[in-house]
Amino acid sequence: MKSRTKAVVIGGGIAGCSTLYHLTQEGWTDVVLVERDELTSGTTWHSAAQVTNFGMNQTMVGLKTHSINLYQELRDDPDYPVQYNHGDGGIRLANSEAQMDGYRHFASMARGMDVEFEVIDAEECARRHPLISTDNLLGGLWDGNDGDIDPASLCQALARRARKAGAEVYRQTDVTGLTQHKDDTWTVHTNKGDIDCDVVVNACGYRVNEVGAMMGVHHPVASMEHQYFVTDEIPGIVEAGHRMPLLRCPISDYYCRQEKNGLLLGFYEQDCKTWGMDGISPDFSNDLCPDDLDRVTDVLEGAFERMPALMEVGIKNIVNGPITYTIDGAPLVGPIPGKRNAFCIIGLRAGLGEGGGHGWLLAQQIVHGEACYDTWCIDPRRFTGHANVELTALKAIEDYQNEFRFHFPHEHRPAGRPAKTTPLTPVMAAEGAEFTVVNGWERVDYIRPSADFHETHGFWFNEAFGVVARDVKAVQNGVGLAEVNGFNRFELTGADRQTFLDRMICGRVTSKVGKVGLGYLLNDHGMVKAEATIAHLDADRTWYGSAAAAEFHDMDWLTQHVRKDEDVQIRSLTNDQTILVLAGPKARDVLTAVSRGDWSATAFPWLSVRECYVGIAPATVMSVSFSGELAYEIHVPNAQLYAAYLALRAAGQPHDLHLFGARAIESMRMEKGYLHWKADLLTEFDPFQTGLHRFVKMDKDFVGKSALLARQDLGDQMELVSMVLDTDKMPAHPGASVMCDGQVIGTVSSGDWGHRVAMNLAYAYVDPAFAAEGTTFEVDCLGQMVPARVIPAGPYDPALARVRA
Repeated sequence: MKSRTKAVVIGGGIAGCSTLYHLTQEGWTDVVLVERDELTSGTTWHSAAQVTNFGMNQTMVGLKTHSINLYQELRDDPDYPVQYNHGDGGIRLANSEAQMDGYRHFASMARGMDVEFEVIDAEECARRHPLISTDNLLGGLWDGNDGDIDPASLCQALARRARKAGAEVYRQTDVTGLTQHKDDTWTVHTNKGDIDCDVVVNACGYRVNEVGAMMGVHHPVASMEHQYFVTDEIPGIVEAGHRMPLLRCPISDYYCRQEKNGLLLGFYEQDCKTWGMDGISPDFSNDLCPDDLDRVTDVLEGAFERMPALMEVGIKNIVNGPITYTIDGAPLVGPIPGKRNAFCIIGLRAGLGEGGGHGWLLAQQIVHGEACYDTWCIDPRRFTGHANVELTALKAIEDYQNEFRFHFPHEHRPAGRPAKTTPLTPVMAAEGAEFTVVNGWERVDYIRPSADFHETHGFWFNEAFGVVARDVKAVQNGVGLAEVNGFNRFELTGADRQTFLDRMICGRVTSKVGKVGLGYLLNDHGMVKAEATIAHLDADRTWYGSAAAAEFHDMDWLTQHVRKDEDVQIRSLTNDQTILVLAGPKARDVLTAVSRGDWSATAFPWLSVRECYVGIAPATVMSVSFSGELAYEIHVPNAQLYAAYLALRAAGQPHDLHLFGARAIESMRMEKGYLHWKADLLTEFDPFQTGLHRFVKMDKDFVGKSALLARQDLGDQMELVSMVLDTDKMPAHPGASVMCDGQVIGTVSSGDWGHRVAMNLAYAYVDPAFAAEGTTFEVDCLGQMVPARVIPAGPYDPALARVRA
């Protein structure tokens, strides 16, 4: 066994084998995989092994397409062919128009990744799958590339190819400990000796937290018992003369695929069960949980109604094994928060179908620092300090119970709530707040107009449209107050903090005390990594602020770039303070009434920061605006938050102060041309493509500059544009395809109605040939081709007169 290697991958299932293989494909051949037992002896061996192209966003579709292409190549390898039933097709059923709308959107989204889904009616579903009934069925989504693969031969094929490239695989090798050294390298301790390496990868399936504990971290991954059975031969399958398509049924919570001349039938029962919460026996390997078909009786009855042939056939064998879930159902693939040279590929509940793509994206991150797609949807740092065992288990149960029911826009399910709150959360609830969730924080979405107000979740403008319009009008004409909790806030100190920030940010960084600026951070490839508000409080302290979800992500990026000889300290205040946003033309009047000092436009102009008191509460006030109105961000320690709120409410009463929430803010930021991190600001695009030219200064040095210079020789690249849609029925949802003459020319990143300009607005990355102002094309919104036109960014108050008032 080697004593030194470039990377050690721990775990021999699909996650580990795929990572090992793809590391060799990215040029790292001196790599090792260690497995405590035999390859595939964890969850992989009993997987139902379905391989689909369906994903909730383009990154997921892209990685699944990579899996399918790779598996086809392995199937056709004459030396070691893998058994892969590709192209059987698959149907996701629906019995509501809202579900069908979702399928229409996903078809539009997938088209941008060169994947064609088909939305079909109930009769066509039955024609393609002759075993199903059309009772209580509207239609479905057809994926022509759907299929299934043999788990064992797939993993062996990947390991075989990795070995041929120079990698080594050590079976029956138990990891007993991990040690990280001062130079950030690792020693992997095993029962057969130690291996020193630069990088360690946790690919340990349901044993993920056993290895996590060895490096002092906990991963938000929980296991659920999952059962399926295989039937005897079904005459209808034999008579059909072709393989049955795969079926996924959100109506009755089951799936099935052909297995020989019978069916493999799997269940997502409501009476589900977590597994391994109190530890896992070291002897549990190539093992299963006890059968418990009584638990799936309700699901089985639904399956009988959909497929009557099941009532006439026997059961050949039953499988009940653990599968892993995360808090939001998507896997954790990427850097481990707070660690260097440590990565994970875990929580792969659909591991076989997606594993090829996950290993591909992870290998790119390990070798090159970034993947070809923006991987935030699977980034381990998207969960922060609230991601404990109990929350993960509750969300795993909820996701399991809703396996085939996607989230609608603005839908936040109840399990594990509230995870993070402020002293104002119960106050806002008493005011009638409807809450959204941002990185676990309960944030006001809007204030319900009445106690019995109900919003119907779907893809069209709904009952909340008028409520948001009311909120926006109140802010535009008077004054509004909103709580923005969870905002990421770091305090930088040290003599070198200014030169450090100047190196990290691609534009000018103000050095004046009492001033605020906006800056962008690039990765080593010259692409947009982060967006930050920089505020110089005094001669010794600078605040770095960014999106709530960026807490772990940005801390890792900043700390990894502090040089050993630099005097820079970074302290997180994210969970200690909350922002109260005071916005509208009367905002200055309210602030003046509760805080001593001169708040005039002359004494405290736009982009200023000042420490003060709001009533009796200490506060840091910034004159910045995400709404496009005169506005102040009032940062208050959580212990004094309620006091500040009461003072502002009392001072606002003569001015008819109105509470507003995130939904109004989203509408207003679209009207101003402001961008959202990980919606419009992605690592797939550089700042010039993103329209951030004024924030880039090429006459200074910054992280990513050389790569950004090199990108200028690549020629035309996709560009971000603002557009207006010719419909008042629905917004353009993220991922929707922008079309011209039947061809995809771009993808929507954000969309919402602009109530102040009375426009249906959207941002999209499009082919530069279509980026000029006035260019027309169409957007595929729920299967309808909606006319759209490019307009200048920020149609509301483009001269910024209102924020400077």
